[in-house]
Amino acid sequence: MSLKHYLQFTDLTAAEYAYLFERAALIKKKFKAYEKHQPLVDRTLAMIFEKASTRTRVSFEAGMYQLGGSVVHLTTGDSQLGRAEPIEDSARVISRMVDLVMIRTYEQTKIERFAEYSRVPVINGLTNEYHPCQILADIFTFIEHRGSIKGKTVAWVGDGNNMANTWLQAAELLGFTVHVSTPGGYEVNQAVAGVQSDCYKVFQDPMQACTGADLVTTDVWTSMGYEAENEARKKAFADWCVDADMMRAAKSDALFMHCLPAHRGEEVEAEVIDGPQSVVWDEAENRLHVQKALMEYLLLGTPQ
Repeated sequence: MSLKHYLQFTDLTAAEYAYLFERAALIKKKFKAYEKHQPLVDRTLAMIFEKASTRTRVSFEAGMYQLGGSVVHLTTGDSQLGRAEPIEDSARVISRMVDLVMIRTYEQTKIERFAEYSRVPVINGLTNEYHPCQILADIFTFIEHRGSIKGKTVAWVGDGNNMANTWLQAAELLGFTVHVSTPGGYEVNQAVAGVQSDCYKVFQDPMQACTGADLVTTDVWTSMGYEAENEARKKAFADWCVDADMMRAAKSDALFMHCLPAHRGEEVEAEVIDGPQSVVWDEAENRLHVQKALMEYLLLGTPQ
């Protein structure tokens, strides 16, 4: 199997995603039934964290162990990409010692440079520009609850950040529409998302963005690395808190998602995230299952 990386959502095809969602469902079914599924015995995953994360660490680490493999965990104290030595050299060395690398960092260029010189698959655990593993889990969660996402409408309310960029990439690839509503100055950068405008629509009013949506989703107002802007963002985003009125504007069976951690009373009201339309806990768990399917696919391909 030729070397394949997962650096942004567009790195896989619609057919590959169809396989991954089917495979994730099987892996999850086995997990719930306490059936062993260990195709990655004697394989090692290196996790490099320049941005900390509870969900990313637990889902990848537990997932790799459940697949029969082992994990090496590196933080900025152990390995600062491009500081102690060039990223290219780190990639050459680390990839000779492990079978798979997951990196959670700041600039997308860092992970791209690492992947260029890596002998093993590299997975984007999050960068400032993209968060493909989270959207992989979100779409799988939607499929579990509502079936195919093709032709559906997703409302993105909040910051035009890495999550928003990745939702737009997914929409263009998998055939659904995203309604985007952000405050002025926090719009999605279409050049970063790299998509055509026919897969999304922009709304100044978040209520209009939510109207008729099958899924309403959001993220924190201040992502990691932008803490200095926190107070300014709180003022700018005051009208972009997902509340019960926005959910009523969406379809009656619309789902609510949030990649977590969440700040109740800021980007989402407690009655929404803790309400009956919220699937955030399934969404969080599904990071485990889709990433297991992804790691298996990147290392072994499809079963023969």
